Amino acid sequence: MRFAPRFRPIPFIAALIVAIIGILLGNWQQDRAAYKTELQAQQLQRGAEPPLDLGPAIASADELAFRRVRLRGRFVSEWPIFLANRPMGTQSGFYLAMPFKIAGSDMHVLVLRGWLPRQAEFGKLPPFATPAGELLVEGQVVASSGRVMELGEGPPLAPGAQVQNLTPQDLARASGLRLQPFLVQQTAPATQDDRLARDWPAPDAGIDKHRGYAFQWYALAALAVLFYVITGFRRGSGKTD
Repeated sequence: MRFAPRFRPIPFIAALIVAIIGILLGNWQQDRAAYKTELQAQQLQRGAEPPLDLGPAIASADELAFRRVRLRGRFVSEWPIFLANRPMGTQSGFYLAMPFKIAGSDMHVLVLRGWLPRQAEFGKLPPFATPAGELLVEGQVVASSGRVMELGEGPPLAPGAQVQNLTPQDLARASGLRLQPFLVQQTAPATQDDRLARDWPAPDAGIDKHRGYAFQWYALAALAVLFYVITGFRRGSGKTD
């Protein structure tokens, strides 16, 4: 008794479609991994450059991405915004965002001042302190504060609001302040007075995740071909139908 190949058009077409889809999606994930690898290298390179003194002129978010900057001015303490669902380790909490007015101008920068733990009492905001007067703030330019899942439309943006996501454009519309089109993650060591933690997590580019997905798609393509080849043989005399 021998095994003879048997061509079956419908299973062949189905296996071919699955294999093509798997290869295309695997290639797409590989391209995403390559793009993020390049972006990560750019981030490391820009982060190692000397800090820039950021003035009132509108700057490009792309050109300044990941650059270290210095800001001289004061915090607009009347406009604290709390970004919810920002855990640190196993503890839930908030990022405190606050506009910073650049000295001698009406230009502002949205600064992520640090992390605050969520209070045990529901709805109670964590205490923090804001330095008064003119000061020098150092930080790193970031495109966003990181997006989290948001169901439905959030509450109107107002001082002290708890929101899921925030952009400089959102704050500019709500407050009437002129804002640069990016955020600055404050990097100065936290003090006991301000009660903020600034152990910012390293940006997760997800490179390994994309590579893992690519492997899964390629494996699916290979399994589709292998399944067709194995099931395409039947026992018989070698004669085809």
